[in-house]
Amino acid sequence: MPREFEITYNAENIYDDWVHDAHWQFLIIPVENESQYEVEIEFENSLFAHTEESINGYGFKTLRIHPKKKFKKITFEAKFKFKKEEVDPYNFNINPDISTAYNELQSLDFKITHERYLKFTSFTTLDSAQQQLFKFNTSISIFDNLEALNHWIFEYIKFTTGVTEVGTLLKDVISKKKGVCQDFAHLFSALARINGVPTRYVSGYIDQESGYMGDSQMHAWTEAFVPEIGWKGFDPTNNILANTNHIKVCHGKDYNDCAPLKGIIHSHGKHKTAHSVTVESHQ
Repeated sequence: MPREFEITYNAENIYDDWVHDAHWQFLIIPVENESQYEVEIEFENSLFAHTEESINGYGFKTLRIHPKKKFKKITFEAKFKFKKEEVDPYNFNINPDISTAYNELQSLDFKITHERYLKFTSFTTLDSAQQQLFKFNTSISIFDNLEALNHWIFEYIKFTTGVTEVGTLLKDVISKKKGVCQDFAHLFSALARINGVPTRYVSGYIDQESGYMGDSQMHAWTEAFVPEIGWKGFDPTNNILANTNHIKVCHGKDYNDCAPLKGIIHSHGKHKTAHSVTVESHQ
């Protein structure tokens, strides 16, 4: 029986001086896929500015707002309702001949097909010493290695808010050994790609009522492509595989592709921004 979810997303922006022109793009809508469906969207802003829906370069829905009058304060509220089927992340079989999957990783066709998610970005780049932090053990399956990586990162980094920012690079995360879900996901992506596994940075929500750690606004995890199995979600922040409590919004190469809010503001002076998200579910 599916679970019914309700998500409320609130944002408030306050500016010292008048804003004469502003453009925002929100990437916060739960995606419809094989487990998430019947997504209902309500989106309002305090200026009653028109909202347009569009599709980004990865095929995910965005909400765009361009107010036609000047302002010093604007608030946004989005409400999403949808159903989600129970997800068993271990509903697959591993080929006993693990060499077949490793050979596929090395094939030219595989590398061309998954080129976008094998590339390193500013958020998923490690120096030569850091690349040795986790090496695959080829005597066990690729999936087992990814589970081991998931656990290793969970132990290596302490989930700590206020230490890193959205622009923090992995070298600083590794130095501090502290960070938030975005940092966990970037490190997983980097180390998996070094070992030849394509990875996608995933942005979404997590039902924290189940006791999981995650950011108060959006959660992040990683999807890795495992030959003969397909894309599987790994959440190193919580040392688990993505399951029914993980609500996907979008994926990309890293945070830059999945930022929940992007904007261009024409104003002077300082501003304050606040966000909050609540996730409720019931059967």
